Amino acid sequence: MYQLSSQKLKATHLERSAYLYIRQSTLRQVFENTESTKRQYALKQKVLALGWPGDLIITIDSDLGRSGTSSDNRQGFKKLVSEVGMGHAGMVASLEVSRLSRNSSDWVRLLEICALTDTLIMDEDGIYDVNDAGDRLLLGLKGTMSEAEMHFLYSRMRGGTISKARRGELKWVLPIGYVYDGDDKIVMDPDTSIQNAVNVFFLTFKRTGSAGATVKEFNKKGLRMPIRFRTGIRKGELAWKPLTHSRTLRFIHNPLYAGIYCYGRQQIKKTASGKKPVKMPIKEWHAYMKGAHPGYITEDQFEQNVKKLADNAYAHGKDRRKSPPREGPALLQGIIVCGKCGKRMTVRYQQNISKLVSVYVCQRDRIENGAKVCQTVAGEKVDEEISKLLLEMINPLAIKAAIKVQNELGARKLEADKFYDQQLERAQYEAELAKKRYMSVDPGNRLVATELEASWNQKLRHLEEMQQKLEKKKEKDLEEVGQAARKDITRIASDFPKIWNSPNVSFREKKRMVRLLIEDVTVKNVDKKTIANIRFGAATTKTLIIDRKLSMCEIRKTKKEIIAKVDELTENHIPSEVADILNRQGCRLWDDSMFSFKSVRYIIRAYGLKSRYTRLREKGYLSLPEKMAETGYSQKQIFQMRNEGKIISYRATERNEYLYEPKDMGKSLSKKVNRREGVQYEA
Repeated sequence: MYQLSSQKLKATHLERSAYLYIRQSTLRQVFENTESTKRQYALKQKVLALGWPGDLIITIDSDLGRSGTSSDNRQGFKKLVSEVGMGHAGMVASLEVSRLSRNSSDWVRLLEICALTDTLIMDEDGIYDVNDAGDRLLLGLKGTMSEAEMHFLYSRMRGGTISKARRGELKWVLPIGYVYDGDDKIVMDPDTSIQNAVNVFFLTFKRTGSAGATVKEFNKKGLRMPIRFRTGIRKGELAWKPLTHSRTLRFIHNPLYAGIYCYGRQQIKKTASGKKPVKMPIKEWHAYMKGAHPGYITEDQFEQNVKKLADNAYAHGKDRRKSPPREGPALLQGIIVCGKCGKRMTVRYQQNISKLVSVYVCQRDRIENGAKVCQTVAGEKVDEEISKLLLEMINPLAIKAAIKVQNELGARKLEADKFYDQQLERAQYEAELAKKRYMSVDPGNRLVATELEASWNQKLRHLEEMQQKLEKKKEKDLEEVGQAARKDITRIASDFPKIWNSPNVSFREKKRMVRLLIEDVTVKNVDKKTIANIRFGAATTKTLIIDRKLSMCEIRKTKKEIIAKVDELTENHIPSEVADILNRQGCRLWDDSMFSFKSVRYIIRAYGLKSRYTRLREKGYLSLPEKMAETGYSQKQIFQMRNEGKIISYRATERNEYLYEPKDMGKSLSKKVNRREGVQYEA
């Protein structure tokens, strides 16, 4: 084979360099599959045998431990392509085509460049000239097979992983609070201090309703969360560290804490910029099994927590930041949020007789993109209902109830006390263990004894710090609202309505009081109602449904059912008759007045209904001149025959205009009736 291949080798190829490309997919293969690496380096001897001097053979092995599925992060392959493109390479040598690339686009691109620069390609089987049709076909097949081989290997391994996950048997590193038992089942960590820490975390988040507030409360109380090292010399060891915001989000977003076994929350997807992890919706997860193991929270609590985080993300976005209180009467200025798009709303004022009336407008999209205004909310009634709510909430009875609740919070503090007691117990255990290690060491081994003594002293100092923190916390928790403080708070609650309604209190001061109690208010217009969701500073919420103040055009607008009745009655009646029928049925106009022929005529014109005259004309009824032309009678004779009932006519307008039935219509109607009755009609 090499004898045939040598015929493709020319002197022009030997004048240029020969590049030997060496690659292994992973570092594990580099360390374990050493024979493959040796074979790749041994290919240099074959290149030497073809006539290349040793100084013109360049070995590129910087891609050891890199996958060939993409050219990303393969600096060696990029260098090889650039050298071939500049015409420096006479031949590219590699043990197999798969070493160069397992991606068709990269492989075809390399072949095109080799064809342009007349560069040969060599593998273990022989030498190939890319400009030769047979060699080009063979190289294309090898590249395709190399890519397909990678696909089959990946699909086989990936399929086994997914199949195991769907049975709930796939194992991975569990989050803190869970371990595998002897049967490889997920169970709660037998360490009760870890269980208590996780329970306290979720109770704190439920109480605060915010990831940031949870972190602040933990750090304020000096509480720490457990963590197990996954790598390194301390792998598997337990440590207690301060809670961070990123860990808080991972706790809340992890379905395992709700007893849900899942796999495929993040999947690798190909994009224009390469592969990257993408968060997938639940319906596209590979495995989702509810109640697969014990949970620290319920499934409903998990969904509520995730939804709460999503709401908070909108609440702290740039469009919902509070602006400072200003002089206008808009009570919710700076804290009102659009319930449709989630953006902060601005305030407009309109002059209404002798006072300014606020109007809340969501116009961020209009300002930035020239779009339509999202929604407009009349602020007068919303501000009024918010004021009533605040006056109801801040009253002596409510304050007394709040003080009672404050005293009852002592039961909740027991949870934190239990947490501290367990940490103190652990510190005592570690100090005793360090003492035993020190006491059992050989006194002659001074190096080890010194190290163990230092470790013992460190554990003792940590134990002392824990005891001091526990004492300080218990002293602080024992503080309760005193009698004098209770009287002052109750008195303030009694005076609050007077202060709020006082004309001497400016709008700016009222807004400052509102912001002490309310974080933000989300409003949305639904039909003729305005729904206001109020989020208080204590992480509580309340929803108000407020009757929306309608504009005059909306108030005067005729109801749909009235329009339908007018349309139905106009089929057989003129406007005055329609008005009489509506009045007898108890229907009224917007101002509670009775219908007249003018109001009915206006409805017919305004809503594009067909008049009585138009309907009769469409059915083929004739006007007076047309009837005279049809019968040959005079106007007086037509009137006389109409009064005597000899011809069929209908009143079409209020001006006593009549339309007459043509002769053919009467015959066709009679013929249809006779045929329906089974009698042959004779004209």
